[in-house]
Amino acid sequence: MRHDTAFVSARRAEIQARMEAAWRGADPAVRAERVRLVAVTKYLDAEEMTGLRAAGLEIFAENRAQAALAKLEAAAGWQAAEQPREWHFIGTVQGNKARSVVGRFHLLHGVDRWELAQALSREAVAQGLTQRVLLEVHISGEESKHGFPPDELEALWPDLAALPGLRVEGLMGMASLDGDAAAQFRGLREVRDRLDPGRSRLRELSMGMSGDFEEAIREGASLVRIGTSLFSEEAGIR
Repeated sequence: MRHDTAFVSARRAEIQARMEAAWRGADPAVRAERVRLVAVTKYLDAEEMTGLRAAGLEIFAENRAQAALAKLEAAAGWQAAEQPREWHFIGTVQGNKARSVVGRFHLLHGVDRWELAQALSREAVAQGLTQRVLLEVHISGEESKHGFPPDELEALWPDLAALPGLRVEGLMGMASLDGDAAAQFRGLREVRDRLDPGRSRLRELSMGMSGDFEEAIREGASLVRIGTSLFSEEAGIR
């Protein structure tokens, strides 16, 4: 993985251009108001991440709690210009780790079950804060993926929306590697629109990664999670 500023800046510019083109090519009735790039930094250590803001990246995302928390501690010593605007957590949170992530990240993407939502709610209330979250939906059909089944989420939605200490801002999903990604992303957007027809609360759709972010944007993604295409020299830009 490469992290030098010039390399990452060039990659970011190329990816942003493709994001913009995909957004402009989407149906205006479907596309998000804006799309933000979430840089998945899990393969970089804290020292390697200090130049990412200079490369134009504003949101850093981690998916392993222990490693992420160590980076947050290291980042406390960074200069203000090196700090991301937001830290996101995109991995699965174990119920007993709720205390360690609540209040530490601007947005938790992977709230994938009722029990976890309850645990996060209890911890947020105990800390006297409001934690922003996304609900992960199982859209791929792959057993290795996590998330609420769509019908279960729709049944639970009134209870999830009422949990104190949590602000549910949208949905998150991962497409299968060999399926119809666009159809799966469309399905996630349709779940969101059934839960919140006016899109007044569930404004965020976190979907799309290095291999399928353009399809995701055309189906309404507002957050795309990119790691490999930003940092891997071998990956290149399609």
